[in-house]
Amino acid sequence: MTYVTGLFLIDANASALNNLGSIEGERYDNSTGVKVIRANNSFYPYVSAQSFRYWLRQTLQQGDFGWKAAPIYREEKIAYTDANPIEWWDDDIFGYMRAPSKKESAKAKRDADTSRDGETETTDTITRASPFRVSTLVSIAPLRPTTDFGVMSRHEGDPVPHEHQFYHTTLQGLFSLNLKATGTFWYKKKTGFRNLDDIRIGIAKEKKLEDLKEEKAYRLPKEQRLQRLTALFQGMAQLEGGAKQALHYTDVSPVVVIMAVTKGGNHIFSHAINATSDGLPRINLEALKEALRVFNEEILSDIFIGWVKGYAEEERARLDAFIETPEARTDSGKTIRIGHPRESFLTFIDEMNMSNNASWLE
Repeated sequence: MTYVTGLFLIDANASALNNLGSIEGERYDNSTGVKVIRANNSFYPYVSAQSFRYWLRQTLQQGDFGWKAAPIYREEKIAYTDANPIEWWDDDIFGYMRAPSKKESAKAKRDADTSRDGETETTDTITRASPFRVSTLVSIAPLRPTTDFGVMSRHEGDPVPHEHQFYHTTLQGLFSLNLKATGTFWYKKKTGFRNLDDIRIGIAKEKKLEDLKEEKAYRLPKEQRLQRLTALFQGMAQLEGGAKQALHYTDVSPVVVIMAVTKGGNHIFSHAINATSDGLPRINLEALKEALRVFNEEILSDIFIGWVKGYAEEERARLDAFIETPEARTDSGKTIRIGHPRESFLTFIDEMNMSNNASWLE
């Protein structure tokens, strides 16, 4: 299988992008903390993968990408999407689990709910393993969050004190996208691969999707699959989201991205960037050289690196110099192409849509 394998950095300059709620034992009841990993007596602020996926979904849904987001339905203590990847792009890319209650009382409530008009009927438990995978976004260096004190004083009487934590760091995340799985829907009796029940199989046949009998799957036409992939990477290039934006206004669009199409889902760039003793990002050229050498046969595309000029300028200069050396290409002729992160995403989209790269989707 082929994957888009990528690493990205977010410049979190005085930020509180993912919070854990009130902190017990603080001097004020309304003291809000940030999420941190505690390791070796140090603190590493992080953003959960769930939060990042929410940012990306919202960016795709609200942006001008043609994204078709699935409706969400609620049943007492559970919620789920329509779970129809043929129709809805986020059900395809981000996966789902749907196991509606078969109790008569639950069925009666669903039937009486007019907001569910147009819902795809579900006759069996269906699940889809997400083709798009993302890591937790973790600070590249340890730090201790800062506590900011404030008051609400726009009223008569005593002001109401409050405080919250924030941090200054670079967050690093990894992502992987299974290109074959995007737009391919299985009906195997296996968790994660029972994407379609009888109703959805009927829809696949009605829409004349490609029937992959040996794999027990149906596949969308290549043009539709590319349309969804194009929108996804456009959304990543223009990512928005995060908590406390009214107070800190953090641009969460990546300042650095490294990605390529590879065979297999192992992440070949996970050690390409580390931190200096001062906690600043540093391009690990030795790790990058090793990845290009060891994974030469697994790298199917050029390596696309986006790096914002003005961010860690000395490291960008080191990278620019490295690209001019013979070590910056694989034995099979794949090279590093560098630009602004948004340009890198758009260039990759163009490459993905070229007819001679159709094998990436197989």
